[in-house]
Amino acid sequence: MAHSKPEVQAPDEKDPGLRRIGCGKVRDLYLLDPERLLLVATDRLSAFDVVFAEPIPGKGRILTELSRYWFRETAGLIPNHCLDDEWENRVRAESLDYLQGRTLVVRRLKPLPIEAVVRGYLTGSAWKSYQRGQPVSGLCLPPGRREAERLDFPLYTPTSKAPIGEHDRPLTFDETVQQIGNGALAEMIRAKALEIYRLAALRAEAAGLIIADTKMEFGLDETGALFLIDELLTPDSSRFWPRDTYEPGRTPPAFDKQFVRDYLESIGWNKQPPPPPLPAPILEGTRARYEEARNRLLGSTSA
Repeated sequence: MAHSKPEVQAPDEKDPGLRRIGCGKVRDLYLLDPERLLLVATDRLSAFDVVFAEPIPGKGRILTELSRYWFRETAGLIPNHCLDDEWENRVRAESLDYLQGRTLVVRRLKPLPIEAVVRGYLTGSAWKSYQRGQPVSGLCLPPGRREAERLDFPLYTPTSKAPIGEHDRPLTFDETVQQIGNGALAEMIRAKALEIYRLAALRAEAAGLIIADTKMEFGLDETGALFLIDELLTPDSSRFWPRDTYEPGRTPPAFDKQFVRDYLESIGWNKQPPPPPLPAPILEGTRARYEEARNRLLGSTSA
């Protein structure tokens, strides 16, 4: 996550009384001790790498619940930054209601300067590049593909990690090696990202969802061991489609923030700060889509 302050902070956010050492687009990072951090998922909304003034009520809890689930499900593939902790007991004891269900106690690691994006379907920026006849992160796809078509195999299409207010940039694999400075590590990240995507795609299909694409982040401990960090397979970091209405050639309705992106495209926003205000139906519709993704994956009885 980026360690710079977003331009807008939702008015209902509370400070847990700890030293804040990082502030990303939607998450805040606090220091617990030299080895542990508190990751707080806020209700802030970002789209096209810009943070909006209007929060999505409850969004942070949904992101945290889904991340917890996926970190557990993928723990057999790669270690992650999550630690068992009694922090939630402190939240309840001190009546820090805003933080309930929003926190992860995590290892203090060194984040790597790339985002590991995996695509199973031709959509989003990859589709736009394909339409222009351009490679997708240096990969050339065969002609005749349709929008939202399932790819023959998942593609690893990493990006840079831009500061808040700037846009991520697609990277070729060789460029990720340059960014990381270690070819073997870059190979491991690609292999693990693809392995995680394949596992998650199967779990999601069983729940009636398609994961069209997703992005992951990785970090290193002091020994150089690789960990999965930040968030994982949430509607903020992934594109979820309903499996029952999927049809190649058109983009299905999405259970993620594509609803917001589509609205912003429709009003002709230039994707530069300051962002336009978001009307109530867009905020409510976004929340409903996040909840639908959570309910399909975890069950409607989730908190």
